[in-house]
Amino acid sequence: MNAVAAVDLGATSGRVIVGRFADGSLDMTTVGRFPNAPVTTPSGLHWDLVALYRGALDGLAAAFRDEPGIASIGVDSWAVDYALMRGDRMLGTPFHYRDERTARGVEAVHADVPFAELYRRNGLQFLPFNTLYQLACEREEGMLGLADAMLLVPDLFGWMLTGERVAERTNASTTGLLDVRTKNWDTDLATRLGVPARILPRLVDPGERVGDLLPHVARELGGSAPVVAVGSHDTASAVLAVPMRADRAAYISCGTWGLVGVETETPVLTDAAREANFTNEGGVDGRTRFLHNVMGLWLLSETIREWEREPGAEKVDLPALLAQAAEVRTPVGIFDANDPVFMPPGDMPGRIATWLREHDQPVPATRAEFARSIVESLAEAFAGAVRTASELSGIPVETIHIVGGGSLNTLLCQLTADRAGVSVEAGPVEATAIGNLLIQGRTAGFVSGDLEALRAVVAEAFPPTRYAPRV
Repeated sequence: MNAVAAVDLGATSGRVIVGRFADGSLDMTTVGRFPNAPVTTPSGLHWDLVALYRGALDGLAAAFRDEPGIASIGVDSWAVDYALMRGDRMLGTPFHYRDERTARGVEAVHADVPFAELYRRNGLQFLPFNTLYQLACEREEGMLGLADAMLLVPDLFGWMLTGERVAERTNASTTGLLDVRTKNWDTDLATRLGVPARILPRLVDPGERVGDLLPHVARELGGSAPVVAVGSHDTASAVLAVPMRADRAAYISCGTWGLVGVETETPVLTDAAREANFTNEGGVDGRTRFLHNVMGLWLLSETIREWEREPGAEKVDLPALLAQAAEVRTPVGIFDANDPVFMPPGDMPGRIATWLREHDQPVPATRAEFARSIVESLAEAFAGAVRTASELSGIPVETIHIVGGGSLNTLLCQLTADRAGVSVEAGPVEATAIGNLLIQGRTAGFVSGDLEALRAVVAEAFPPTRYAPRV
């Protein structure tokens, strides 16, 4: 059997998925799932990456039991976060991008390099947690002088598996230290910001071999296979798996975040793009993901988490809540899903209510109305971002593709179609893992072709659900 294994690390959970290729088609089996729970310590909010690695190893061991002849392993994760290394040791527990320290980094970076210049060099929208802002905090704390490498999360896992230090290019593009035109490290910018060039690893592209499993890892997993670089930024893998015509469609990779945009051949670096806070991130095969980050389903999940913290609270039934939200007929308030006030963890219902009250919008009276307000606000933000992406890129959007967990939210899909005025095609749910598997499959020779050919495999294996806009 032509099989490969994907380690797909999300902001709340991770999974290991085995992909099997036969006659140009793809079949998937999830062999491991494990939680990803951040930890607050006196120093701030951190990822428990050792526990996450343990979950990945257990999943990969199950993958080898399922398919002893696995041809390769690929790892993807969320962007921007990293570990500083000295030799074979991590210098502390990696910070979570929602940690409040990043505000200090923003001030320090912009004092050295104005944002307009940063945008010309790296093409990234302003997000206070971008890696270069985090590294400015490390510089102030004296950590950069101790480090000899910075490894982004999927590259850190690759190092744990193989001992090789690399930086996969699509994820490196989210650091703010990659030249948006040359797609190489901008060492001049790094030097201006006090980031030693020595900590920036060798760049690799999706499809390149990273290395073989270390002997002790192979013994634990009960098998061996090379680790292959994939679109290790999860959105890069997800966009690869959008069954779209890139010259006529927009995509929304919807999970904790909603990444809304279009795929272009070259970056869009206009003043209008900067002012609209759109980003140019690296895609597979040299494409550009021109997109805007919208807060995403974080708004709903954090609201539910707060409700479940209440004394005597029971677990919220999300499908039932969304069904009730779909039946709400009372006009609900629409809030700005991009407002940074919604970024930190905590009392999301209270912050939403305060925002609505301060903007003379009706405050929800029931949980169903809260859910409806969140979904309506997300749909409005998604539709607006699609319109802006189309205007800035010149791509006429005839269809919006929603992939990831948000593609299961029928209310969100329908309301997005309604507000955008174009059809929405929803699915696949596991787009990130599919993109990861397809790059590995192409590298192994199990499938072939350009992105359009790979997307045809996705459309055949995972036909989308269509939502037409209601007049």
